[in-house]
Parts: sequence; C-alpha cells; structure tokens
Amino acid sequence: MQPRTAHRTDAGPAARHQDGAAGLGAELAAVVAGARRRAVRDRDRHTDTAHLLHALLEHDPEARAAVGEPRRLARLLGYLVQRSIGYGLRWQAGVEDSGAIPLATAPADRPGRPAAGAGGRDADRWSPAAAAALAEARARARRRGAPRVAGTDLLAALAADPRSRAVEVLERAGIAASELVARIESAAQACADDDRQECLRSAPSTS
Repeated sequence: MQPRTAHRTDAGPAARHQDGAAGLGAELAAVVAGARRRAVRDRDRHTDTAHLLHALLEHDPEARAAVGEPRRLARLLGYLVQRSIGYGLRWQAGVEDSGAIPLATAPADRPGRPAAGAGGRDADRWSPAAAAALAEARARARRRGAPRVAGTDLLAALAADPRSRAVEVLERAGIAASELVARIESAAQACADDDRQECLRSAPSTS
C-alpha cells in the first residue's frame, strides 16, 4: 500500500473540491457531487468522510451490498441521517483530520484564530481525511488493475482510516470497519467486477 502521507497538501486546513471527481467514473462522480450537496445543505464547514459515506450508500449498490444485510444498512443510514444531533454536533467545531494531510496553523500575526477556511462555513473544501480517502480509492483501483474506481474502493478507503468520521459512524452502527475492509478485499480477489456485488451480498458477516 502506498503511504497516505504522499497525499499531503499545503493549501490550508482542507483541500479544494475542484479535483475531487478527477479520474472517477460517472457513478462516483455522482457520489462526490452528492456529498458536496449534503455538506452545503447541512451547512457544515467542509465535506468530510461521513458525507462521502452517506452519498456512497445512496448511490452505489456495491457499497450497500458490502455493508451486508438490510438491517445493518438501515441502522447505518439511520446514524448518518442523525449527524445533525448528538455526536455530529461536536464535529461542527473543527476540521476532520486523520493525520494524512497536515492542518494549516493560524497565521503568526493572528494568534488564536483559525487559518483561512477553517473558521466559517467552508463546504467548498474536502476535509483532509476525505481528500486522503479519495486518493486512496484511486490507488486501490490501480493496485487491482481496474479501469475505474469502484464504489467499494472508496468504501474500503473510508473504512481503513480508524480516525475518520466515517469509521466512527460505522462503529456506532455496530459495523466493524476492519471486517468491512476484509469483506471488500476478499470479494475483489475472488470475483470479477461484474460478479462482485453478488459476492459481497453472500459474504458472511460477523457483526
């Protein structure tokens, strides 16, 4: 696996959206657009991994199949819908960062103030963790020699970052992120692209 620190940027506390859908097929471009719309509609400060997870489950049947049986999926979507209350409220106070992309510090002449883009509503940016997940999804597709990035590539990238908001929601819904990644990788090895959705449905679940 390529080190995720290779995706560093000095653009600020979150990465600009303009290249978010670069290299993705039409299906995942719709996921990217859906995540951005959700962040704007919810008036969140940036688009994070939970936005990506929510949009992915709405748009991609392979990702839904990877989650497992319908009750698991319904429980997960229920937690995603509730991001505006409870645990989601504390997310509004900061930029999601997994350590993959460094956060910019406040300018020296304005101590105590957040860097540009971190203080207001900045949904036109990716969180560092979301930017890293998109880059890792492309890397996963390249490693398996696929001509396009699949929804499960993005789902595995989201679930592989233990500090991401997507993983926090998965675990609150009772879905072990490590198990989810294992299911996806097992199906990728065992099945051709056109059979992977059925393989994911039939894969055993331990949670």
